[in-house]
Amino acid sequence: MIDFAPINVPFHRRLQTAVVLQWVFSFLALAPTCIILFFYLLFTRYWLISVLYSIWWYFDYDTPARGGRRVPFLCGNKVWEYMRDYFPIKLVKTADLDPRRNYILGFHPHGILVAGAFTNFCTYTTGLRELFPGLKTYLLMLPLWFRAPFFRDYIMCAGLIPSHKESACYPLRQRGGGNAIVIAVGGAPEALDAHPGTYNVLLANKKGFIKMAMEHGAHLVPVFSFGENEVFDQMENPRGTWLRSIQERLQSIMGISLPLFHARGIFQYSFGLMPYRKPINTVVGRPIRVEKNEMPTVEELDALHQLYMDELSSLFDEHKGNYGVDKDTHLNFV
Repeated sequence: MIDFAPINVPFHRRLQTAVVLQWVFSFLALAPTCIILFFYLLFTRYWLISVLYSIWWYFDYDTPARGGRRVPFLCGNKVWEYMRDYFPIKLVKTADLDPRRNYILGFHPHGILVAGAFTNFCTYTTGLRELFPGLKTYLLMLPLWFRAPFFRDYIMCAGLIPSHKESACYPLRQRGGGNAIVIAVGGAPEALDAHPGTYNVLLANKKGFIKMAMEHGAHLVPVFSFGENEVFDQMENPRGTWLRSIQERLQSIMGISLPLFHARGIFQYSFGLMPYRKPINTVVGRPIRVEKNEMPTVEELDALHQLYMDELSSLFDEHKGNYGVDKDTHLNFV
């Protein structure tokens, strides 16, 4: 039986739902919509729009790899407060981050749609600028999405940049500090493990971001987002099953994972692609000091990687009690 939302839902909650709906649409469907629009316009009397955009795109092609083009007005727009309050989402600070340094923030877990990473580090609605003054964050996203016309400009407005090495290193090379790249370390494959009540972190063999930190002398900061896996259900797909094999195969071909997720709808609570209204608390840990070492040895890389995992585990264990996680639950590094 379908559980419909009551008619007398307060207007501000309707607005929250509307803002999250556009965010889900942007994440899932806006890129292909923009591609279709681009080619459609070529066969209409508005063909000049696509032609002029192509010329603009040619000269602007490298912008995503050079820090993008953030629009602070859009990042600070009050509309994002409705998205924050829908779940709600909170950014929790545990230590100061010196704005004279550059940082790599490792975000865990990826979840289905990385709602916590986007809201906390691409908008200013959870207090990023007040909690970490002087820090400018860049959230890494699959390079594939920066090849979609119009869409690339839209996501750059929020401070998103491609996740390839050249792009990720650009902010870290800037002198004066105050730059932080945010990496969902588990990436698209980790989304396939994003089931409610699970704490699997795809990190055991992820050392590229550790090496990058050493090469640039960027301090490492573990970040754990409690509740990230709780806002969607996902069809059961244990490793070794036919479904998981197909998903992993498609991920290796396309670069994006395809978790079969569901939650609630717009006007009913029984099914749909809207996330559940469950709290997300993103806890930013203490920075791990990293000395610049452009040619780290395997032993040095492994030692820092282990230290990072230890710090992430400590962060999780220290705060899990505040967010309803059983005291006997620990992170499972995959």
